[in-house]
Amino acid sequence: MEEAIRGYAVEIGADIKDKKGLWELSLTIAERKAFLSKKKLTYTAKFRIDKTNKTIVFSEYLAEKGSGLSSGGDFDGGMSTGFGFKTTTYSTSKSGISGSITEQSNLFGQQYNYDFKYEAIRQKIESIAQDSGYKFEYKILPIGI
Repeated sequence: MEEAIRGYAVEIGADIKDKKGLWELSLTIAERKAFLSKKKLTYTAKFRIDKTNKTIVFSEYLAEKGSGLSSGGDFDGGMSTGFGFKTTTYSTSKSGISGSITEQSNLFGQQYNYDFKYEAIRQKIESIAQDSGYKFEYKILPIGI
């Protein structure tokens, strides 16, 4: 099962690592670079494989990180001139994050669109678990060590 999950991570271009039984799959789904600034939107799934109870406990979240200077003058978008930052939040429910994320931004007059179906990753790992005879359990809060 672990090899099937690793293979899937390679297939979708995600990084995957195992730290003391806590697996982390991460994938950059959007990245924008401009003059002296950089923003990155990352999907992360954490899961623990319990071989004794034949269960996979799974959690996922999105994180947006930015650094550098804003382009300035974008009062409507929540950014002021000079230094700045903008915070974006995403919500989850007991059944997991669903739908797609669409971020639209105007940067130097050009529009960039990002569309990512993150429920596909959860569904694939759930399918691998079930094919291996494991139960799949979703947790809203991130899984710790």
